[in-house]
Amino acid sequence: MTADGPQALVENYRPGDFLLAGPSATLLATGCQAVVSEPDPDELAARVGKLLLDTAVPVAVGALPFDPDAQPRLVIPAAVRRSGRASTRPTTAWTQAPRVTPIPEPAAYAHAVEQVVRRLRSDPELRKVVLARAVELEFDSAVDIARLLPGLAAANPIGFTYAADLDGRTLLGASPELLLRRTGDQVVSNPLAGSVPRGVDAAADEKVAAALLASAKDQGEHRVVVEAVVEVLRPFCRRLTVPATPSLVKTPTVWHLSTRVTGELIDSEVSALRLAAALHPTPAVCGTPTAAARAVIAEREPFDRGFYSGVVGWCDAAGDGEWVVAIRCAEVEAARMRLFAGAGIMPDSVPTSELAETDAKFRTLLAALGVTL
Repeated sequence: MTADGPQALVENYRPGDFLLAGPSATLLATGCQAVVSEPDPDELAARVGKLLLDTAVPVAVGALPFDPDAQPRLVIPAAVRRSGRASTRPTTAWTQAPRVTPIPEPAAYAHAVEQVVRRLRSDPELRKVVLARAVELEFDSAVDIARLLPGLAAANPIGFTYAADLDGRTLLGASPELLLRRTGDQVVSNPLAGSVPRGVDAAADEKVAAALLASAKDQGEHRVVVEAVVEVLRPFCRRLTVPATPSLVKTPTVWHLSTRVTGELIDSEVSALRLAAALHPTPAVCGTPTAAARAVIAEREPFDRGFYSGVVGWCDAAGDGEWVVAIRCAEVEAARMRLFAGAGIMPDSVPTSELAETDAKFRTLLAALGVTL
């Protein structure tokens, strides 16, 4: 493994590479010796671990899709470079004006939220559904992903900027949410749920942040996610530390409620990849109960999520690794870019507010493009 400055790693990205630039480390993987696409989480972790030992490559990289039954894409790269936190300069604005197709139209999304709220109120077993929308942008020439990444990293210093090859497409984004990090026998998960758009000025921003922290709806939405994360991690851990109340974390466009869950593993043989697969998908991106929420999503979302709201990251032969939730993202193919954004729907959700939340989340990626919808 060779080291370069973090800014150089981001700027050296080329199509087909894997990049994950986080608040403490930056990783760039190039080339491909093998691909593992086994949906079964135990078999996936076993095959990846064996390939890492056989090839002596330091890490495997890749992504898991939203649907656990769909094929993941884990890559054994040819070369890996790592460095510290990326500190990059914003890139110049994207000057092409795209043709824009919302999927669905905003009014139709608000109507779908209304229908889901009715379902939640009539079905006490269904506690939360995350409903997403998409926007497709079509440019006159191929999207220059390498040009976009420095701007994304510069705009999201406390989040995770990523680009993962999907065999002809690229998953590109800037996620604020750590699903799981394993270092030795220590694990960390930092679920985010309960969100509100940032205020237009400092006073308004302070007001909306305080309102989010006091919101019973958002506290309830957040509690559902934390409970699910703890339930999954508890059998793997001899001890878990869970703060009694969430804190606030901000991105350039959105405030989130955040809880940092830490634990000590019982079995050090359980890899970060296996733990990530066990946690995914959390109620932060799907809802709860998982099967019922996924059924509502399939009924109400007029598109296949693919790798949106999946997981992106890396793991090594020792089982350590870092996996982030694939949100604030787009799938890019040639001159087309499909952006995704979702909102957690609860029984007391207001459709116009959920629509505004998805608009704010779209702006993370659109700002790097210099595109205004």
